[in-house]
Amino acid sequence: MRDHDEIERLLYAYAERLDLGDLDGVAALFEHATWRTAVRTDVLRGREQVRHAYDGVILYDGIPRTKHVITNVAITVGGADVASSRCAFTVLQACPGLALQPVLAGRYHDEFGRVDGTWHFTDRLILPDITGDLSHHMR
Repeated sequence: MRDHDEIERLLYAYAERLDLGDLDGVAALFEHATWRTAVRTDVLRGREQVRHAYDGVILYDGIPRTKHVITNVAITVGGADVASSRCAFTVLQACPGLALQPVLAGRYHDEFGRVDGTWHFTDRLILPDITGDLSHHMR
């Protein structure tokens, strides 16, 4: 599999796991990474700290009733074992009391490393650009 394809799979795995309510699986993606967002000043490191960033996600029968759409993916492989990407995301949500609508849109700036032939996240910066009604998504 090409490097670009493997890195894209990581981007999409994040969206899929989050939409399925697999918050432990989301955190596992950042086992060897830092995780940052423009709306928080702290830098989270590793699975345990990143998992707590998702404690406020509201689940309905185990899922957040969201669909994360990843677009405009641009991946740069900067050497044999490092890469970066930038992409856009849109979060759609529909749940009791909320009709289907976009609730958040922004960008992910990611860094990756390859260890023993496997790509993994080394850093994620979340840049929310447009915020809608998040009252049904986050506490």
